[in-house]
Formats: sequence, C-alpha cells, structure tokens
Amino acid sequence: MLLIIGAVIVIASVLGGYVLHGGNLLVLWQPTEILIIGGAAVGSFIIANPLHTIKEVAKGVLSQLTGSPYNKSFYMDLLSLMYEIFDKSRKQGVMAIEEDIDNPESSQIFSRYPAIIKSKYLLAFITDYLRIISSGNMATHELEGMMENEIESRQHELEEPAHAVNKIADALPGLGIVAAVLGIVITMNFLSEGPERIGLSVAAALVGTFLGIWMGYGFVGPTSIAMEHTAKYEIKAYECAKSAIVATVSGQAPQMAIEFGRKALPSDKRPGFQELNDHVRSK
Repeated sequence: MLLIIGAVIVIASVLGGYVLHGGNLLVLWQPTEILIIGGAAVGSFIIANPLHTIKEVAKGVLSQLTGSPYNKSFYMDLLSLMYEIFDKSRKQGVMAIEEDIDNPESSQIFSRYPAIIKSKYLLAFITDYLRIISSGNMATHELEGMMENEIESRQHELEEPAHAVNKIADALPGLGIVAAVLGIVITMNFLSEGPERIGLSVAAALVGTFLGIWMGYGFVGPTSIAMEHTAKYEIKAYECAKSAIVATVSGQAPQMAIEFGRKALPSDKRPGFQELNDHVRSK
C-alpha cells in the first residue's frame, strides 16, 4: 500500500508541476524512448543476475504491493510458538518435542501458527536447532555461533534481490542518456526540415534522459530500499528465535526465554510484555 501511495505522489508531483509550469503531457509520451530504456534495463538485469535472484526480485516486488508478513502479529505468534515448545519440553522432557519438530505441519503446536509454517526458511531454522538441542549436548556458545553464521548467510540471501534492483536503478540514468543520444542522432536527419521539426525531435530525445532519471530515482531506487527493509524485518524474526532458543538452552524458564526473544525485536513492531502474555494465554 505504501509503495502505491508513494508512486502516486511521485507521479502527481512531477507531472503536476510540469503541467502547472505550462508543459504539454503529450510531449512526454515517447513509447520508443520507453522501449529503449525499459528494454535495456530488463536485458541488463537478466545478464547480471542468476535465475534464482530474478525470481526472488519478482517475489520481493510483489511483497511490496501485498505488504510484509513480518509484523507485530507475526512476531507475537513466533514468540507464542516458542513458548509452547519450551513449555512442553520443560514439562515432558526434550524427547517429547521430537515429533513436533520432525513433522511441524502435522504438529498440534505448530498447526496453530499457520503464518510460521508458511515461512519455510524460518520454520526450518527453528526445527533444525530444536533438533540439535534434543539430540546432543552442544555448548551454548557453540550453538549461538552456529545460529549467527546461518543468520548472516540468510541475510546476504535476502538482501541480494534488493541490491540487484538498486544496481538497475543506478543504471537507468545512463540508459536514459543512451536513449537521448539516439534521439539526437535521429534529429540530425531533420536539419533541413526547419526549427519546428528539429525542436520536436530534440524534445523527444531529452525525454529519454528525463525518463531514465525519473524511473531510477523516483521508483526503482526507492523500491530497492523498501525491499531491504522487508529483509531486515525477516532477519529480526531469526534473531528473535535465536535469542529465545539460546536463553532456554542456558536454563531460563519459558516465560523468560521468550522475553529474551521479545527484546531482540525492533521497537516499532515489538509487543508489550502484557500484550505478549495475553496472546500466549489466548493460544
């Protein structure tokens, strides 16, 4: 929603100001310039990135339109899930949660949290480390180090699509210049046709420069930054799970363990202590 609102403001401000200044919108409609800039941008993007990155970019842009799932409600479900697992493990023993972590989709605990099950990477992260805890006596600092390494690797993966989009944003002004130069080359053919024809051709060429800069700094660049923010909020979910798991391995009670996780969340999406407590009880 914010992406749409921002795009509308950018379009209304730029084109509205242009019209108020006496500009003619029809002059800006240059399909061939759009073809040159847009086609070159898409082609260079395909050249520069592997297939999995292209797919992730498509998913990332779509998520900006639908909204990030990593909100306060998601984090509360995550902490509530961790509490239930820790509580069962504490009361019935570590072996009691083996069936839950081996088949989370059919687990009575996990099935109450469909948003967590839908987040496949996070679900695997949680179940893998719970499995490690239940199957061995790994030292707390070793477990924490392993988790931090995986989180760092996942962060690089999540930020890769945003970086790919940002590079295209940086290239768009240059591609706009390419379109403008080609327009000037075409203009050379009209030198004998009078100033009016030359003026229209030069204007069309300059539109290429305008479109490249406008698309790069007004739309594509900001979209890459928004994708980085989405990646950051997903990584916070991993850090939340890590803090809670390390706390429970250190001997903390379930309620205190999820408090460690809660404190790892960003302040704008962090539930309050009582708010989380009420949510856990409701589940």
